[in-house]
Amino acid sequence: MKKLYFGTDGIRGKVGVSPITPDFMLKLGWAAGRVFAREGAHNNVLIGKDTRISGYMFESALEAGLSAAGVNTQLLGPMPTPAVAYLTRAFRAQAGIVISASHNPHYDNGIKFFSSDGMKLPDEIELQIEEQLQQPMSTVDSIRLGKASRISDAAGRYIEFCKGTIPSRMDFSGTKIVVDCAHGSTYHVAPPVFEEIGAKVIRIGVQPDGLNINEGVGATKPEKLRETVLAEKADFGIALDGDGDRLIMVDHLGEIVDGDELLFIIAKSRLDAGTLRGAVVGTLMTNLGMEHALADLGVVLKRAAVGDRYVMEMMLELESLLGGEGSGHIICRDRTTTGDGVVSALQVMAELWSSGKSLHELKSRMHKYPQVLRNVKIRERVNLDTIESVQRVKAEVEKELGTAGRLLIRASGTEPLIRVMVEGRDEAQVESLAERLVDSVSAALAA
Repeated sequence: MKKLYFGTDGIRGKVGVSPITPDFMLKLGWAAGRVFAREGAHNNVLIGKDTRISGYMFESALEAGLSAAGVNTQLLGPMPTPAVAYLTRAFRAQAGIVISASHNPHYDNGIKFFSSDGMKLPDEIELQIEEQLQQPMSTVDSIRLGKASRISDAAGRYIEFCKGTIPSRMDFSGTKIVVDCAHGSTYHVAPPVFEEIGAKVIRIGVQPDGLNINEGVGATKPEKLRETVLAEKADFGIALDGDGDRLIMVDHLGEIVDGDELLFIIAKSRLDAGTLRGAVVGTLMTNLGMEHALADLGVVLKRAAVGDRYVMEMMLELESLLGGEGSGHIICRDRTTTGDGVVSALQVMAELWSSGKSLHELKSRMHKYPQVLRNVKIRERVNLDTIESVQRVKAEVEKELGTAGRLLIRASGTEPLIRVMVEGRDEAQVESLAERLVDSVSAALAA
């Protein structure tokens, strides 16, 4: 069956436009409650959210729907997506719900679900929820209505969990870092994590007002982090996105260290320690330079479809421990069950401590190929495979690149965009070929 609402990362869209409306969230809470409720069990679902203003509205609606289905809710307040995954396991809940649109602006929002084991829901469960959404809503008897409560120590629990993902002997006293929380859900948890392991932390992006999430800061806009690292003469900088599942870093020279480079650093660290198992999983967008650098170490890179859920699916299939995307979604399956920006940063810091090298030195072990990414806005989804003009130009570009490069044209799973990627050894050639592809796609969509 084709899903009507769930995309690659839950349900997401513009606030006030179906399905991101209060009435839909009420019904969604009820439908999810019907699926998650277990006969005779202590039915319990956690709800966390990021800092966007619409989160309050949707939190209340979901809580009401779950109550109507006879399910208790425990409210976490502003909490990173990976924290909700961890706390769902820790509290033995039936499920965890995150109200977030991740790196998107404040006027978007969305819903993500985690199963009882802290993993994203499989397709069959999402389909069961969608099936319930088609049914008329009902309310259980008053004696069975779900209750709501608030977990007051959620942040502290998550902070302790994060610190526990690296050895306690690692002391970062004397290390000066900048932490950018994107005015998002990590604003009250990420800085304490790094401070409590000894680092001096300069905080930016920690004053959320409901409207400024991801605005000019965070993992998708690391320029502010770069400026601050250079101005403060910090050892490095850490940028998280609005819901805390992405990580981008900046070295002491102000050079950005993206998800591919960070994943390589962690993979080599695990390899040196003898704890790396299986292939490293990237995506179709993973830089070719990473594939070659891993191959030089005798490590295989496998490519999944774009999206952290597909990375995780392949990791489970291959029994791999590490996977991620250039955007900064990094999954350390030997530490947690989903992409976690704070945990990933700690793994990089552990390698800095063990090796005695700077982030710039670790980054330099992998040579990235020039990679150009371009976005083309679309009004509605299109199948580019059926547009002859685009396919013709694509074939011409592939021939010109040969074996020294790659290209990829795909629809975004979270935004109304066509993403164009060209990669190769020659930067000028890559730029030119990317523009040629963008012009071809734009012309076809305008026709």
